[in-house]
Amino acid sequence: MPIKPSHILGMNSRYRYTKLNPRSARVYGFSKLKTKELLKAHNIPTATVYHVFSHLSDLENINWETIPTPFVVKPASGSAGKGIWIIKKKVADQSVWLNQNKEPITDDDLNLHVSNILDGEFSTWGNQYQAIVEEMIPSHPVLAKYAYRGTPDVRVIVFNSVPVMVELRIPTKESQGKANLDQGAIGLGVDIATGITTYGIRGKSEIITHFPGTKKKVNGIRIPHWNQVLKIAVEAANAAGYIFMGADIFIHPEKGPMIVELNGFPGLSIQLANRAGLKKRIERVEGIEVRNAEHGCKIGQALFAESFADNIKAEEGLKIISTKPQVTVMGDQKQHQVVTGMVNTGRFRSAISEQLAEELGLVDLEDLLWQQQESSEGKVPVVPVTIKLKSQTINTAMIVTHKLNRRSHKIELGRKDLGGFLVGEIEKE
Repeated sequence: MPIKPSHILGMNSRYRYTKLNPRSARVYGFSKLKTKELLKAHNIPTATVYHVFSHLSDLENINWETIPTPFVVKPASGSAGKGIWIIKKKVADQSVWLNQNKEPITDDDLNLHVSNILDGEFSTWGNQYQAIVEEMIPSHPVLAKYAYRGTPDVRVIVFNSVPVMVELRIPTKESQGKANLDQGAIGLGVDIATGITTYGIRGKSEIITHFPGTKKKVNGIRIPHWNQVLKIAVEAANAAGYIFMGADIFIHPEKGPMIVELNGFPGLSIQLANRAGLKKRIERVEGIEVRNAEHGCKIGQALFAESFADNIKAEEGLKIISTKPQVTVMGDQKQHQVVTGMVNTGRFRSAISEQLAEELGLVDLEDLLWQQQESSEGKVPVVPVTIKLKSQTINTAMIVTHKLNRRSHKIELGRKDLGGFLVGEIEKE
């Protein structure tokens, strides 16, 4: 489905949201070192810093052989992957290392590169330049098989403490092993509800359905530790005070998701990878009261779930349900009720009767996702609900309505929760 022009966030309209960021937050987008200090203070996982160079005289005190490999050398205030050196291993009994392209690097080469960083050659902002030497985060094996030498990363766009759009960025030979779209990396859209990839682009414009030169589809990749990926992105935004930002995250095979950097001016090609507009998504969460990072993630997952995830499930075999199927509704304390539902394809979001929701403990303040304006009822709660329909478990968000208290069906199933089902008059077992 093409993106509607009115849904797209452009360079000019992006400023409307970036200017909401307080001055105190903007410093983290300009300094990777300050970002790391902030993350460490809030116990948010990030790569360990081994050494910081602030002056050329600091080179007199560095013994590169004491730095654990693999490691990364990069400017503290760079962007678009400029000036980043990835050192993969040390050659035994020599002051020589190999980079991600297996090229030899000497300690003189490393010293020269640090000198260039301190001269501001790769820096985008400021006039006080620093170089950072830090732990290299290896690829998670689930993602490593799709990447050329480098480490894939996950870009999460956060607005108002809600993850609104996500992109998996994968290094290619063209990008020289860096997950940077400006240099030719691959960007894959991601379904926020499930962490499953959807669509793809190469560079910033070329739409792809398969990885170049292979038969591997770009869709259907499930990102590991998905809920934690979203959670630390929102935690980082909250810690820094950002209203609108992008968080770049690596997924360590043992340590799990780790923040690489925060970006107060995230790129906009993520919209092409997701075939969706950021402006539309931001407008949907503007003004919502978000209690904490976990709450914000629940809102994002409820609002921006893609039908693509349902299509993957449907490939296992479409299930046929009647227009009035039996639905098992899970309660807050693991209790459940089997009730009659009704399929209502005129409704996008499913609804649950106020009475049933209260009986199952689903309307506590802690469960409230947001309040939604309904034409005949005013503002009504929207809460997370887990149901079973034809043995399929569905985690969704439902409107709580008193209208259904007086009806024989206590659940109305909207289009959002009917992906992967065919609706017929007779339920077939």
